[in-house]
Amino acid sequence: MDITSDTHSQHISQQFNQDLEAIKTQLMAMGGLVERQLQESVTALLDGDGKLATRVRDNDTSVNDMQLKIDEECTRILARRQPAASDLRLVIAVIRATNDLERMGDEANKIARNALDLIDAGRIPQGSVEIRHISEHVRHMLRDSLTAFARFDTDLAFKVVQEDAAVDSEYTTAMRSLATVMMEDSRSIGGVLSVMTVLRALERIGDHADNLAEHVIYLVKGQDIRHTSLDALNEGDTSRSGRA
Repeated sequence: MDITSDTHSQHISQQFNQDLEAIKTQLMAMGGLVERQLQESVTALLDGDGKLATRVRDNDTSVNDMQLKIDEECTRILARRQPAASDLRLVIAVIRATNDLERMGDEANKIARNALDLIDAGRIPQGSVEIRHISEHVRHMLRDSLTAFARFDTDLAFKVVQEDAAVDSEYTTAMRSLATVMMEDSRSIGGVLSVMTVLRALERIGDHADNLAEHVIYLVKGQDIRHTSLDALNEGDTSRSGRA
């Protein structure tokens, strides 16, 4: 049975309602922090802002701490409440989502570290246009996936899943262009390799945003589409039939 945003507010125990709402709220807060880390790491790279890059790098533990706190709360709910059906799916989806958000935080940290390397070397990064474009794309994917989770919106979640293929295509095109730059100018190799690492991190963030969207579909529909091709999803109605 599909669930809606009201499903988890119908328990006799008001405390149980509050527990479920709390883990959702904490997940959204963690997502907001990761989104800020992503935006600031890219801004630091493109603007040559070493202080901002250092702040992003040093704040990585905040994301990790939030994951541990949410996982601990989910474990407590599982042990004390023994949730079933949609409640169990919510707890499992939150646990999966925090793992993806933590990985995104790691990738943002990687971008910040590469930004510091480029700044220290006095290099203006090749591929700035591509970095800006792809970073905006994946940031919108992250925001939409979090919104879909908050609203139990499978239409929006499916849109995010579709967007991942576009990011992959943009990433491949950018990498080919940078490879050409290296072949034409061997002096650019060091800087270009750092930029390639940044682009790979952005592509991975897009993958994790796609995972978040898939968790929403699992939460609402009870369907695990992690290993389902996009073509198969496009052909089927049940995986993307909209909000309940």
